[in-house]
Amino acid sequence: MADLKKRLIVVGDRILVRPENGEERTGAGLYLPQTALSARQAQGGWVVSVGPGVPIPEPADVDEDPDDHTPPRYLPMQAQEGDYALFLKKAAIEITFEKKQYLIVPNAAILVLIREEWDPASESESWDDGAAH
Repeated sequence: MADLKKRLIVVGDRILVRPENGEERTGAGLYLPQTALSARQAQGGWVVSVGPGVPIPEPADVDEDPDDHTPPRYLPMQAQEGDYALFLKKAAIEITFEKKQYLIVPNAAILVLIREEWDPASESESWDDGAAH
């Protein structure tokens, strides 16, 4: 018999975060004021997984068969895997899964996201600066 593999499935408008230890400067480069640190109001971490989003109800149709179930539609969330999220700590729920610590954070508790995106223009400039003319 094959071994079953477990995985976390994030539901609704929740985000799974790998927490970062609270410091004055986060690994993503954010500086947190002393008030946020002392009161532990804000915390940061890396987005591991996101839920499908907020369900959007289908408009009611009087001719529709009540037994005909269409798949649900969702309003997608802004957070993406790999983003750095700063969120309200009091809204987060701590869990341990396969000996790793995570936080489940509702979308409404996210204050800001940092996303690194590749800029092809900046790369071509750096190549031009180092080229021999």
